[in-house]
Order: sequence, then C-alpha cells, then structure tokens
Amino acid sequence: MNFFESNINSAKKRGSIEVVCGSMFSGKTEELIRRLKRAKIAKQHVEIFKPCIDTRYSETEVVSHDHTSIPSTPVESSQNILLLANNVDVIGIDEAQFFDNGLVDVCNRLANDGYRVIIAGLDMDFKGVPFGPMPALMAIADDVTKVHAICVRCGSPAYISHRLVAGEKQVLLGETDKYEPICRQCYNSLKDNEL
Repeated sequence: MNFFESNINSAKKRGSIEVVCGSMFSGKTEELIRRLKRAKIAKQHVEIFKPCIDTRYSETEVVSHDHTSIPSTPVESSQNILLLANNVDVIGIDEAQFFDNGLVDVCNRLANDGYRVIIAGLDMDFKGVPFGPMPALMAIADDVTKVHAICVRCGSPAYISHRLVAGEKQVLLGETDKYEPICRQCYNSLKDNEL
C-alpha cells in the first residue's frame, strides 16, 4: 500500500463528535434527524439512540416537536451504546442531557474508533444550570451548533426552557404544557418578580 492509499483509508475512518444544543423547541432533534437522514442518503449506516425515559412521543422513535421521526434504540445507560453500535458509520444520540456522565467517554471512544457521533441535547436545565454531560460533550466536540427557539414573550432568540409548573426536580418531561422558551431578559424579569 502506498502513502496515498493509506491516507485515503485513514480518511474513511476519521471519527468526529458533533453537538447540537439549545433550549426546548429550538430544533435540536429536527437538526439531528436532518443530519442522520443525509448520512443515509450518502449510503452510510446509521444508528440512533435515546434514553429509555424519553417516551413523550414514542418509545422506539426519536420524534421532533414538528413530528419528524426516525427509528431509534432506547437504552438504559451510555455503556449500552458501545454494546449496540455495530456495523455503522454514524451514531446519533438524542436527549443526551438525560444520560449518565459516562456518555462523554463513550462518545470519545466511538469517535477515536472512527465513528461520526452526532449528539443533541439541552445545554441548560430550567434554572439555567448546565445539564448533565452536555457541557463536557461540548468541550470535547469537533463542532458545536447552538440553535435557538423564539422567546414566546418578546420574540427575541430564546435562552432557556422556562418551567411553567411548580417543582424543583431537574428532570420533568413535558412539552408546551410544562415549558416555554424565553430570552435572557424575560427570564431575568420573571426571576426578579419572584423575589
């Protein structure tokens, strides 16, 4: 094998980590699905994983808020992804904030082994606190795309998923009945009014 051929082979196995993050209703899952569908068009083998706790629209599909969907494999922990990611080129992971912190190592291992890993998740919880493994995933990513919803109160780019119902538990699955996307200024105004 000559130098040129060895470089072509290594280029085919070059792995990467892409993170799509933002608030709820910003199009994270829609973007994840778009990238995975494009990979399928390119005849790449794709597998997508999601946490078992996310059953809002479907137990076995990743579904965006605009009801675009793609088949997925629900898993209990990040380690299951390593066990189930066989004979694929591209691995998608939705709702990454709900996974354990081991997801960071899992994604690094997959990328180092030549997989393209595309991750979507909330970067912050309803209090504005970095959520689960997302900050570390953004730090190790080759590419980070932050998408924005529109603030339902003023029309500016949304900053956070504001919770509309009482409760301090970090994980509370819901849709527009429990959350609204709002900008930093509207969020700070709400917090000031609560004091």
